[in-house]
Amino acid sequence: MISYQPLFQTMKQKNITSYALFQRGFAKATYYSIQKGNSISTNTVNQLCKLLNCSVSEIMEYIDTEKKE
Repeated sequence: MISYQPLFQTMKQKNITSYALFQRGFAKATYYSIQKGNSISTNTVNQLCKLLNCSVSEIMEYIDTEKKE
């Protein structure tokens, strides 16, 4: 499962609000979709990295949700 929790932590650390992202041209619908955990394109990841001046790992992370035997 992909988690976008790092995005929200990065935004908090950099004192960037969702409103600031919208002002920089990031789509509100995409932001709200991310909040719901929906998938996003690599173009969207690229845009967020550029807007936040960060790496992909500061936007999302993989969490293994399968039970290990």
